[in-house]
Amino acid sequence: MFNVDDLNASDNPLLSYLKNQPPEVLSELAQSASPEVKQIIAHNVQSLLGVLPPRQFNVEITTNHENLAGLIGSAMMTGYFLKQMELRMSLDQSLGAVGSLDS
Repeated sequence: MFNVDDLNASDNPLLSYLKNQPPEVLSELAQSASPEVKQIIAHNVQSLLGVLPPRQFNVEITTNHENLAGLIGSAMMTGYFLKQMELRMSLDQSLGAVGSLDS
């Protein structure tokens, strides 16, 4: 099983930062993602791992730290990108509403 405590935080500033965050902060960040972002990330991870119907297969995935770190990094970057696009969409919609009021 993957254990984040086994990784050397001194080699990874992001991991060190995450380890020093209170659980409440991490929980709040995770909950702030919209359902759309969560759905896209879930689909992305499922695509990377492969999707087999759980009722018909006993799926077990085995990997090493490096590959799991890559998967987590990919999910984090996807989440960051999607959050930025959500913010941009919101800003575009707000500016569009302001622009339509000026007309």
